[in-house]
Amino acid sequence: MIARASQLFLPTLRDDPADAEAASHKLLVRGGFIRQVSAGLWTFLPLGWRVHRKVEQIIRDEMDAIGSQEMYAPVLTPAELWQKTGRYGIPELFKLKDRSGRDFILPLSHEETFTFHGAELQSYKQLPQLWYHMQTKDRDEPRPSGGLIRVREFVMKDSYSFDLDEAGLDQSFELNREAYIRIFERCGIEAFAVQAESGVMGGNESRDFLAPSGSGGNTLVTCENGDYAADLEIAQAIPRAPDFPPPLEAPEEVETQGVTTIEALAALLEVDEAATSKAMPHTKADGTVILALVRGDDRLEEAKLLAAVGAEVRPSTEDEIRAAFGADPGSLGPVGFKGEVIADETLRDGQFVAGANRTGRHLKGVEQGRDFDARFADLRVLNEGDRCPICGGALHFQTAIEVGHIFKLGTKYSEPLGARVVDEDGKERTIVMGSYGIGLGRVMAAAVEQHHDENGIIWPRELAPYDAHVVALPGAEAVALQAAEALSAAGYDVLLDDRDARAGEKFADADLIGCPIRVTAGKKSLEDGKVDVRDRTSGDEERLAVADLGKRAS
Repeated sequence: MIARASQLFLPTLRDDPADAEAASHKLLVRGGFIRQVSAGLWTFLPLGWRVHRKVEQIIRDEMDAIGSQEMYAPVLTPAELWQKTGRYGIPELFKLKDRSGRDFILPLSHEETFTFHGAELQSYKQLPQLWYHMQTKDRDEPRPSGGLIRVREFVMKDSYSFDLDEAGLDQSFELNREAYIRIFERCGIEAFAVQAESGVMGGNESRDFLAPSGSGGNTLVTCENGDYAADLEIAQAIPRAPDFPPPLEAPEEVETQGVTTIEALAALLEVDEAATSKAMPHTKADGTVILALVRGDDRLEEAKLLAAVGAEVRPSTEDEIRAAFGADPGSLGPVGFKGEVIADETLRDGQFVAGANRTGRHLKGVEQGRDFDARFADLRVLNEGDRCPICGGALHFQTAIEVGHIFKLGTKYSEPLGARVVDEDGKERTIVMGSYGIGLGRVMAAAVEQHHDENGIIWPRELAPYDAHVVALPGAEAVALQAAEALSAAGYDVLLDDRDARAGEKFADADLIGCPIRVTAGKKSLEDGKVDVRDRTSGDEERLAVADLGKRAS
């Protein structure tokens, strides 16, 4: 197939968008792949949609290979499905009414819809089932950014498994995990499958596929020895040991009026910041206040707290804090607090400085078990300098894009939506489900983040909009056409730049667009019937006869 640039919509730009920071954002806009309609809303232009379809076909190939069946579910979804599963209150959910006043939503995923169809399954003999589709999702993203990385509307491949029991789910989960590894390999993306937080999707286990990049909304944590990898939200590590002061037989109250930071508190009391504690009150949906406690030199990871509580919580207001603790924020601690205390594992041993629950006062020598009782969980955000929990090696932190996420949902959706089958003993069993998602636009963004140079994109071969980019210089148009026809006859998709433009502009656009091969026909081609063939990745060039182009390895 030959596409003539003179007839295509290829609006390349010389300058980066003013608001762009991510390399993928800059290059996909400049290369004429995408255009912004509004914040977080993007149109895929012809070049961009060709790449998007390449990603789609790779996914389809690998989903079909594991026996997953393609379907197509609507975007517009009855609100009652989401009300039954308890997800209707998600703040990122777009909600609307039809002309009759009936409530609908624009889903950010399709668990409810596919479970609705799964309720038609009747017998264990029909299991397992694997279903998937590629469909538009909408998300009321409060801070869209990064081009295709954080958006309000996107196409996602989401798939669902239906099994009789947990053992069956384990097999379906592994099938999809292996398929994802093949998908990202074919897309030319380095991606790590890591432990992750399930978030609003629910379930008891999930894996993120994180692609290291210059930009992204996730942080990938890996060990220098290669034996540990996790999303920062749930990553664990060995922190440095605190330098404790001499122990006290009982807590000792000290005046700390005007001290509002851990740094100032540690300096005033001449103690290690790691020997202090930080109180973070949170409020449940029913108004109950709980106290999350972390070491003074740590930050609270909200996702870990959510997992530890097992329910939605939010930071408490000042009025809620005063009512629960009898003190202003900044002087709070676990001693004497009547509610539940959830403390980070680092506070299990030793004596720490904590708020006295009296404004302007703190306690030295506070000890778990003697002075308060807490439930322990991993609550901290990892810090630079933490060590690997497996081998003690150094941990590395990389910005990453979440390109895929797979979940063991269990019966979170099948139970409320009545998806049940009869087992071999004639007993009714609730179907056990899994959910598996890939963001196609994010795959494109990750590919660009990992494959570009100062001149433009370097597309992995299976994602490139065209296999070859033929540049026709003035006077050599006929040779360029012959070259394009030879490549096309050999099975290449060819972009023929036959525009009335300067050579420098054509070369710059070819580098920017990033097809794997650039073929140039110039004045010398008229003499020897040969063209220059340049590899976009390596920059290597060779001169070949037009007749030999089809023999060149792709």
